[in-house]
Amino acid sequence: MLAATRRRYDDPITRDLDATFGSTLRGVRAAISPAITGEVSRVIGLRFDVDGLDLPIGATVELVNPTRRGGSRLTGEVVAVGDGVVSCMPFGEVRGLRVGARVRGDARPPSIMVGPQLLGRVIDAMGNPLDDGPPLRDLFEVPLDGEAPHPMRRARIDTPMSLGIRAWDTMIPAGRGQRVGVFAGSGVGKSTVLGMIARNTAADVNVVALIGERGREVREFVEADLGPEGLARSVVVVATSDAPALVRFRAAFVATRIAEYFRDEGRDVMLMMDSLTRFCMAQREIGLSAGEPPTSRGYPPSVFSLLPRLLERAGAAEVGSITGLYTVLVDGDDHNEPISDASRAILDGHVVLSRRLAHANHYPAIDILASVSRVASAVTDRDQRALSGELRQLMAAEAEAKDLIEIGAYVPGTNLMVDRAVALRDQISGFLRQDVDDRCPADQAFSRLAQLLRSRP
Repeated sequence: MLAATRRRYDDPITRDLDATFGSTLRGVRAAISPAITGEVSRVIGLRFDVDGLDLPIGATVELVNPTRRGGSRLTGEVVAVGDGVVSCMPFGEVRGLRVGARVRGDARPPSIMVGPQLLGRVIDAMGNPLDDGPPLRDLFEVPLDGEAPHPMRRARIDTPMSLGIRAWDTMIPAGRGQRVGVFAGSGVGKSTVLGMIARNTAADVNVVALIGERGREVREFVEADLGPEGLARSVVVVATSDAPALVRFRAAFVATRIAEYFRDEGRDVMLMMDSLTRFCMAQREIGLSAGEPPTSRGYPPSVFSLLPRLLERAGAAEVGSITGLYTVLVDGDDHNEPISDASRAILDGHVVLSRRLAHANHYPAIDILASVSRVASAVTDRDQRALSGELRQLMAAEAEAKDLIEIGAYVPGTNLMVDRAVALRDQISGFLRQDVDDRCPADQAFSRLAQLLRSRP
């Protein structure tokens, strides 16, 4: 399907027709397609059931309810089907709905508009602009569902991807096409780290999905963390915490589909999703409303089947790549809770942000000893691995002797590795700390690390 999609983008006739007559053709198709109508039979919680519609899972429904203020339109999606009844979740508020309201169905799969004009824009999960920019024009309609790259045709991850963060580039090196989880509790600097990467990364395009974020933080992230330089080559997809569950769920797939568009154009894309946990929470709301049984911590089985479907779509493909960074909001700082555990098993590495380091004003608060990159050996050379390995040994030695050192029971000279680690503690901390406006490419970071390790205590 992706090959067919690329041919569609490359066909100048199709491109011109879509750009010039796209909205008109979609309106004509909707007008001449046979009407599939039913009526609301029940509204319960976040769900409304419709009688008389024969639609598949994922189909779109539209309701014009005279009892809603101004006869406002309400759209939704089919999330469960039964004998003559479909269960739907809305993209808006169900307030004002009543039994008997007429519903029109559309069996076509959901789609999204994509194109280079999305760069520098902030949009919602439906593709509508949220910024004060001009209307989005000359876009192309593509199915929302995509396919993961073929496992035997994926390009191998063997090219380093500089993120501009010293601690990350040297100690947990990332590769082009890698998928990494950023595991942290609330308030330890996840958004700040993503903003630094968006400004400093070597990727061609950033696609940022803010899922379940506070409304206050969206503008702050775009203007302060991302900045004009980062936004110029980014697409930001927003679904705030007050958005319906279906909107937050859809935002993750919209961002992934936009990233796939730019990847199919041959670009290296950085896909940043904050957060994967809130995507799973949205699916939990949808699944439980649709009647799924709860399992671990209330999450229905569909959550754990959707995670690989979403995450496997990122990565290196035959043309272009998607490097995925997914933040995981660790529930109660428990790194073994269900979403953290399932995500860690699928991703190609994990970076842990420590609340202890954040409280000590150590930013970025990356816990080096708890973080792992599964592609480190493929994207670094022997000398670079020796440098990062030596620093890890020093940090591990000090961590092992920390209790003895703090109570004054450690005797200098007992362990030469510990002695050296203690002597270099301030230099190591200075190397791992980095101001949000400090950009440090990977080659400079390794040079600085080599200089640190050559220095004598």
